[in-house]
Amino acid sequence: MLRSNFEKDLNKLHVDLDKMCHLVVLAIENCITAFKSGDRELCRDILSGDKVINDMERTIEARCLSLILKQQPIASDLRNVSTALKVVTDLERIGDQSADIAEILLETDVKCPYKMVEHIPNMACLARDMVKGSIEAFHEHDLKKAAKIKELESQMDGLFEDVKVELVQIVNEDKENIDLVINFLMIAKYFERIGDHAVNICEWIEFNQTGTVDNYRLI
Repeated sequence: MLRSNFEKDLNKLHVDLDKMCHLVVLAIENCITAFKSGDRELCRDILSGDKVINDMERTIEARCLSLILKQQPIASDLRNVSTALKVVTDLERIGDQSADIAEILLETDVKCPYKMVEHIPNMACLARDMVKGSIEAFHEHDLKKAAKIKELESQMDGLFEDVKVELVQIVNEDKENIDLVINFLMIAKYFERIGDHAVNICEWIEFNQTGTVDNYRLI
């Protein structure tokens, strides 16, 4: 009976996680669209969506803590709940960073900002793909897929360096662009951080399957 209750509660937890994953991916995709189109209404939608993501984080955290306290799981069961608790934190951070990008776009008075900095759209698409891939790996318990996502981190770092070079050139051409360049730099940094959180999710998949992260045993 206890085992049945645990599995039922764990299933509810994963249903909520699925919904949160969908909202987070939607937030990133909306950021990409808003960056390309300058759609301010879409930016406001992203900010509203972040509040929903924050609420879902609290709900899932409460479910996780309830499971730990009531069921006192051990071994792989404990790792399943602990992994969900960690993954939801990274998902919430991704939602926050999407909202940060939306706020900057609302303050940026440029019709086609993506045309000014070639590599930011590339960063945005890579961040989206990393998050999607990490979520798929999480649902499928796929260590190989998680490892491939982690390997993309160096590509993201390289794109960030390319963006910084582009931004220096923009400033050198016209010093009045300094405020705009700072906004672009922050947007790029947030996409880079989104990639970092995707890598974190992949590390928690490794923990879930093996009890270790980068060969260090945790449980």
